[in-house]
Amino acid sequence: MTIQFLGATREVTGSKHLITTDFGTKILLDCGMYQGKGLETYNDNMNLGFEPSEIDYLVLSHAHIDHSGLIPYIIKKGFKGTVLCTPATRDLCAIMLPDSGRIQELDTITFNKKREKQGLSSIEPIYTEEDARMSMQCFVSIPYEREMKFGDFSLMFSDNGHILGSATCNIKLFSKERNNPVTIAFTGDIGRYEGRILKAPQRFPQADYVIMESTYGDREHKAVTQSDDDLLDVVKYTCIQKRGKLIIPSFAVGRAQEIIFALNKLWEEGRLPSIDVYVDSPLSVNATNIFKLHTECFNDKMIEFMRQDPDPFGFDELRYIQSSKESKMLNFSNDPCIIISASGMMEAGRVKHHIANNIEKKSTTILGVGYCSPTTLGHKILRGDKNVSIFGILHKVRADIRKLESYSAHADCNELIRFIDHLDREKTKKIIVVHGEAQTQDSFAKTLKSNGFKDVFIPNKGDVLEIE
Repeated sequence: MTIQFLGATREVTGSKHLITTDFGTKILLDCGMYQGKGLETYNDNMNLGFEPSEIDYLVLSHAHIDHSGLIPYIIKKGFKGTVLCTPATRDLCAIMLPDSGRIQELDTITFNKKREKQGLSSIEPIYTEEDARMSMQCFVSIPYEREMKFGDFSLMFSDNGHILGSATCNIKLFSKERNNPVTIAFTGDIGRYEGRILKAPQRFPQADYVIMESTYGDREHKAVTQSDDDLLDVVKYTCIQKRGKLIIPSFAVGRAQEIIFALNKLWEEGRLPSIDVYVDSPLSVNATNIFKLHTECFNDKMIEFMRQDPDPFGFDELRYIQSSKESKMLNFSNDPCIIISASGMMEAGRVKHHIANNIEKKSTTILGVGYCSPTTLGHKILRGDKNVSIFGILHKVRADIRKLESYSAHADCNELIRFIDHLDREKTKKIIVVHGEAQTQDSFAKTLKSNGFKDVFIPNKGDVLEIE
């Protein structure tokens, strides 16, 4: 048996890990798209490192595009197997993958204009919106905590609290040569223990091998209650004191709902000033509706809140925007407001237009509420660059730039250790650290060893690990 690491190795994108069993069954853990490097990601995404037609099963940890985004592409390339995920993950993929396909088509038009000027041949979209819609036929959903057997392996999902439907994937691999199965836990991305909406990460079964993320493995987040107060301070500073626009670039799934709910609570408590709040992202609107369908993922506090307020994602000052015409109209308004818009890394979507139109205004504040890969526009803005290029035009950064990492849906270092602390150190053969920047992974590996995990492995792309 082997595990080959094909993505999210020494970086935070493109999650893909390939298990080959003793019987030759090929199980792909996630099939994520590389994001945040512009045209460079095109080649990264086209070169999978495996033959799609040989994959029997794809086990999907959650719906974020850096974990699910290449599923339509591998189906185009011959994958005829089954995608296994939770019901909420399937529902989210049904809107997120077509949205990603639409972005591929639009990005290709832009790329080809640049390539034509350079005398280069045109490129095709990685996949289209229609390809993505067709790919949903391969999805089969399995509820949390229900073990299902598929030939020579079994699978059970346990809730890990990262986003709606996210899961630790608990796999048993059976073999003729072994009395007991080899057990693998693939954590996907791990959530917060004091989340506003979702259940805390649930304990998962003891495993021989644990493949775990490490995005924030070298830092600690502020408490959730403190982050709401910090958000309110930024709102008052921007919209009351400066009379400007507060632009919050946010992932459409998970982060957007967290921000909306936080503002809703502040409104219900009478602390949020009377300011127009716009959610300018059709995907966020659709994702919010899916959230309302999956209350089984909500924590007790959220359920209790909904007894008093049946719509936790709506209040008097909040407007959801669908049409591009309405979105563009926001650029002509000088009224103070809050704009929540995708994408979270500021690389695409409507938020990029809002930033381009407002980044040179001192009255503007751009508030980062999550992780941005080092090559992205979001990273450049949040690290304090004085000038940034947006749509090929250089802009001077005059806006205030703020960041609230406590809104992250990723566990911090202490929460990552808490998530695996129940594991028997002697029975855990190896902790495999993925999905993190190199420096962060090195730091987290030391933390793991200091907490009694003796064998910690950080793979490079293409590495193959023999499992026994």
